[in-house]
Amino acid sequence: MQKKQVVTCARKQAAMDSVPGVTHLEMLHDALTWAIKDDIFANLPRHGNTTWLPRSLVVTTVLWVWSSQAKLTEAFAEARRLSERMLGVVTIGSYQGLTQALVRHTQRLMPLLWKRLQELMRQTGGKYGRIGGWLPLAVDGSRVTTPRTLRNEQALGATHYGQGAKAKSRLKWKNKRRRSKPLGQAVKPQIWLTLLWHMGLKMPWAGRCGPSTASERGHLQQLLDWQSFPKNTLFCGDAGFVGYQLWLNITDAGHSFLMRVGGNLQLLRGLGRVRLRNGLVHFWPRAAIRRGQPPLTLRLLKFQAARGPLYLVTNILSERSLSIRQAQQLYRLRWGVELQFRSFKQTFGRGKLRSRTPERALAELEWSLLGLWLIQLFALREQLSVDTPPQVSSVAIALSVIRQAMQDWTQPARSRHALRTRLRTARLDNYRRHTSKQARYRPPTQDLPSSSPPILLKANPHQRNAFQRWKKQAA
Repeated sequence: MQKKQVVTCARKQAAMDSVPGVTHLEMLHDALTWAIKDDIFANLPRHGNTTWLPRSLVVTTVLWVWSSQAKLTEAFAEARRLSERMLGVVTIGSYQGLTQALVRHTQRLMPLLWKRLQELMRQTGGKYGRIGGWLPLAVDGSRVTTPRTLRNEQALGATHYGQGAKAKSRLKWKNKRRRSKPLGQAVKPQIWLTLLWHMGLKMPWAGRCGPSTASERGHLQQLLDWQSFPKNTLFCGDAGFVGYQLWLNITDAGHSFLMRVGGNLQLLRGLGRVRLRNGLVHFWPRAAIRRGQPPLTLRLLKFQAARGPLYLVTNILSERSLSIRQAQQLYRLRWGVELQFRSFKQTFGRGKLRSRTPERALAELEWSLLGLWLIQLFALREQLSVDTPPQVSSVAIALSVIRQAMQDWTQPARSRHALRTRLRTARLDNYRRHTSKQARYRPPTQDLPSSSPPILLKANPHQRNAFQRWKKQAA
């Protein structure tokens, strides 16, 4: 009797799910409504002559970057058709109007959308939101190519390529082969993208764009100034994020960092009463001493990697809070940000942008990153509901599910949860391979990091006297 009741309940649920007339467009609308609500823009002042609402512009732009059309104008035509049916109004009448609106309003809309998606990540992330009590954010940078137009070259290219001191001094080099080797062609106009990537949830957290000559350390500093990060945030980066002022700002903001270092860094021991016990050292460059800034007390960590030893520094001085084993695990997870760049460039097709002006290219890049972020968040929400870990989520399959729904937007779905069910199964294959997928001609340790040890010096009398003077002033 109980078995018959279970079967009857299952049939009733299937009948309720199978609702005639529920199209793929309506399911896309439900997903976007969950992520993008009107109250996000409640405090955003509206421009006097605009005829669209902020949410309608965001929805149209997201559909635009989701489109699989080869041309931007064709992608806009598809996005306009879908958004008109989805929202019931015509948001933007032309492609030129869309790009002008994005150039003007992206910097106001993007921080609000970041904050909303970060909140959804905290709500749906569960146990994967933190690792060992830390909110782990990997930071790294990569370049994205733009069309080689005159305006892009002037704004995004390396205008002084080949004019540096090292390039001019090549005529005096003793090595004839290196001296006679041509400098090569100047790089194409590119945009530098610095990305903060959540290592537990495997998706972006925030990003910053600039010309190809921009500094990734400068981008991280700007994100620290503009964003408010949760308690116990841990930034993890490679040797490109080494610097006294950057580390001091992270420490003063109440956050932590774990950075790889090499032979380009000088650390001090024997400064004050802090000894080398448990790896405690000081970082105090000469410029910081002259400005009267405090020394940074750090912990030097070392562990063995595939190509040799790795050296990390952190401002977490307690081994109970962050052990060497946890630091090793976190730094290995940092490698996932490289896979995120690959998904963005190759899977999502943003290795080369299509906008022919720098302002539109920057807007295209930022909204493309947001669009891929949304797709990953949709998949994460559904997969965590069935206890599927984020590391097995497939960005390619999730993107295919969204684009297939856009193509079949007029077709009725089999059930009201068809889109969510397909996103739930957007996972990597789990069959057991008998051979490696790695190419036989590729070195097995080509992309694995290694570094020389940092320079560890004993503090001289001048540094010790400066330390005593700083202690008196601080007291």
